[in-house]
Amino acid sequence: MMGDLAAQAASDVLWRHWRAGTVLEGLPEAFRPETREEGYAIQALLEARSAKPLFGWKIAATSAAGQAHINVDGPLAGRLLAEMVAEDGGALPFGANRMRVAEAEFAFRMGHDLPPREAPYTADDVVAAVASLHPAIEVPDSRFADFTRAGAAQLIADDACARQFALGPATGADWRGMDLAAHPVRGSVNGKVAEGRGANALGDPRLALVWLANELSALGVALAAGQVVTTGTCVVPMPIAPGVEVAADLGILGKTTLRLTG
Repeated sequence: MMGDLAAQAASDVLWRHWRAGTVLEGLPEAFRPETREEGYAIQALLEARSAKPLFGWKIAATSAAGQAHINVDGPLAGRLLAEMVAEDGGALPFGANRMRVAEAEFAFRMGHDLPPREAPYTADDVVAAVASLHPAIEVPDSRFADFTRAGAAQLIADDACARQFALGPATGADWRGMDLAAHPVRGSVNGKVAEGRGANALGDPRLALVWLANELSALGVALAAGQVVTTGTCVVPMPIAPGVEVAADLGILGKTTLRLTG
């Protein structure tokens, strides 16, 4: 298992590239993670880089399209830093983003803690802990020059390709009684529309949320009240460029927009 010094060295390298907007081919072999657990140990050190409490979590690769985009065979969890979050209708700098895609997603704000425990959380357990549902936009990125060759362990260390995020207003609709798997989702970039549905997020956005709660529990990490979880793209990742406006439209569940400045 990777030691603390090696994990810190890996985190330092990734953070330097975050701040500089540069990329690397791969982490040096001396502190390259070989397992998901080692990747998460490196990722956990990211929280100390933020001056604010952790905003929440993202789930990468919950759809076939998302998995193909980063060349993994299952979902990955990452941290959302508060400094990288915009409110509804806000703007974020495009910067040196090399993935150059945006994603339309369902997000949940937690109302109660889900602490680590031995027994897996059920869907009823997790949904009961949710305070609200929101439309959301994620703009991922990677610190690796070729993120399709990095592998799951390194991508987890790289915060599961987290970068920027926009959270829309809480829906007033009775989402708990709705079929979210069948619910239509429309993403758009400057009016060019991509369509999908909730089932693209691990079969149902609520099931993706359950996956995250249990992934964190197995790592000894709590999913805390107030944190937001975005559950993965429901549309094929949409190409973006500096200056575009991105929208995620969940119909009666609400809509949010984000501008990416040059």
